[in-house]
Amino acid sequence: MSHVAIMLTVWGVITAAFLALLAYNATVTRYEEDQLFLNDNNSHEHQLQDDIQKSVTRTRPYVRAFGGASALLGAVIVGMYTYDAWLRLQ
Repeated sequence: MSHVAIMLTVWGVITAAFLALLAYNATVTRYEEDQLFLNDNNSHEHQLQDDIQKSVTRTRPYVRAFGGASALLGAVIVGMYTYDAWLRLQ
């Protein structure tokens, strides 16, 4: 297996994990509402909104890491392909 095929496989796995995290966050935040809780009358709804915020906050570093890794690997793969094409043209 060539190094480009290995890098494409790794990029595919990282991108799939990134997309799965984005889908998870989208599913979790579907029920998020912009509310301001001034008293304890709606404590159950307040707790649900806090749980949603905690879940999104917990996955945020992973989303950033996988997104950055996917973009970086994509740029490296395109750069390697361009460099290889440049060498073949000369």
